[in-house]
Amino acid sequence: MRLPRVALGGLLGDALAASRRGRLSHFIQGADSPAIRLFDRARALGNTEGDWYGEHAGKWLVAAARAAAREGDDALAAQVREVADFLCSQQEADGYLGTYAPTHRFTQKQPARAWTWDGAPSVRSWDIWTHSYLILGLLEAHRAFGEARWLQAACRIGDLCVRTLARGDIDITELGNHHGLSATVLMDPACELFFATGETRYLALAEQVLAQADAHAPLALLRQALAGADPSQIATGKAYQLAWNLVGLAKLHRATGRPELRAAVTGLWRAIREHHLTLGGGPWGGVANRSREVFNPAGVFSPQGYVETCSTLAWIQLNRELLAISGQACHAEEIERSAYNDLLGALAPNGEDWCYYVFPNGRRVHTTYWRCCKSSGAMALEELPALAYGQESGADGPVLTVHLYGTGSAEFDLGPAGAVQLEQRTRYPFDGVVHLHVRAAHPVDFALRLRGPGWARGASLRLNDEPAQPLTPDGYTTLRRRWQTGDRVELQMPMAIELHQRHHRNVQESRAPDGTPVLQQVLDDSHIALTCGPLVYATTLVDGFKTQETLRLPAGPQSGWLQRVADEPEPVLRLSPCDRAPLDFRPYYAAGGRVDGAWRLTWFSLAPKP
Repeated sequence: MRLPRVALGGLLGDALAASRRGRLSHFIQGADSPAIRLFDRARALGNTEGDWYGEHAGKWLVAAARAAAREGDDALAAQVREVADFLCSQQEADGYLGTYAPTHRFTQKQPARAWTWDGAPSVRSWDIWTHSYLILGLLEAHRAFGEARWLQAACRIGDLCVRTLARGDIDITELGNHHGLSATVLMDPACELFFATGETRYLALAEQVLAQADAHAPLALLRQALAGADPSQIATGKAYQLAWNLVGLAKLHRATGRPELRAAVTGLWRAIREHHLTLGGGPWGGVANRSREVFNPAGVFSPQGYVETCSTLAWIQLNRELLAISGQACHAEEIERSAYNDLLGALAPNGEDWCYYVFPNGRRVHTTYWRCCKSSGAMALEELPALAYGQESGADGPVLTVHLYGTGSAEFDLGPAGAVQLEQRTRYPFDGVVHLHVRAAHPVDFALRLRGPGWARGASLRLNDEPAQPLTPDGYTTLRRRWQTGDRVELQMPMAIELHQRHHRNVQESRAPDGTPVLQQVLDDSHIALTCGPLVYATTLVDGFKTQETLRLPAGPQSGWLQRVADEPEPVLRLSPCDRAPLDFRPYYAAGGRVDGAWRLTWFSLAPKP
């Protein structure tokens, strides 16, 4: 079956439109754009800099090709064609298409290992990383517009990787920092080349990369994952690279069916979800680490934790893969949580400016021209249309699934049964009422699956104004019938305000000379935060100037001191603590007005109990 044609409206649709008009149309406009001139052969022959800027070409091709094809944007499509053709024209006879001089290419044997603190080889290179994104970008452009030469260029890069690693004197872990994590991401594009061509040499390439990653002791990716290691313990614990490696492992499982790969990915996914996500769904780290982008040990909590927007992209992609493999609603929920909070929270309304980092508690800073996260954010947005709905063949006929909620529509091609359109009319994520309207060429049998968010306790369904079965929280509810134009499904998902509490514990203990404990002091730093439905809520600077505040909560029922007090243009939650003026909270993505320099405060310290 063909994938549905999706049009997203509401918050996500506005973000997609802004990104297409902004970042995707302006950052790269053709072969003369700075991010593409990097690949000019004359320039590359003299480049010995250890930069990663070449990644922008592949990321932009992925996002721009999807946006241009989906929206029928002829101008953007022309830009995609010009860039892809230029890149092909710069590819060397052996397939090399990078930005480095011959002495610094991934095909060159590295000197004896002399690792830096972040696990980088002595000759720092992002060559494999850049080529990985080029493969993905050229493949996406080919899928969108069908030019065979773009597929051939991607395959030639893959063949160069195959030949280089087959020599036996070069190990993939020598070709990227973080003990190889920045090179072993090649598993993902190698699998995509296999999916696109069916050529088993690309599958063998992905298997070889994994074998070398697992044999490298500081990384030992598969062994450590299966042994239950925390993500912070694998290589340097770099969030972006590790999550992208897990995307590759998941695709390798899809290609081979190897159960241990799925077990490894699922185990690390669970550990990230339980210990390493902000309330807004972004992978975080950076507290007392050398790198702001590295996972902290499990159990560490800080309201100032760093979320790199690149990591949010990789987390969304990892949940995309696991949703395809398992069909479990928890993966769609993580995609939605990340999208509506930490992803939108990094984007400016103009679709041009992005935050490199977002923080639960911290200042919004729009990053500079070359930074990676601007391209990753645009790429993450372009993942969402294909993830909002699903279509598959079931034993009893077609199955149409709604994964993400928000204004918009999807058109499904059911073959001889004709076309079916599902349209969502809703104020979601501000409101939990979703009206789903069906249009069909003629009456048709299919199953409609609707995701029940984990927070939607007591949710209900109505079919053509009649009560239907309850909506299953953290799962899918199926309505199977003969559908026709005019059929309506109404979802009622109560959006209660939820108070979240996190603790950072520090145990201090003294012992006598014989080892007997004589004093134990537990320092418990407790914080609270608010969500309502899928949205995290935050304030700006307290009293106009405070970056933090300690609260005492009233003893009475929560409804007496925490209410929803406004709905337009977005909801406002009011918290009335003891001994100070009330605090108004707005959705995290909008708090502070989405302007550079605005402060957002999500977590508030609780006063210690007497």
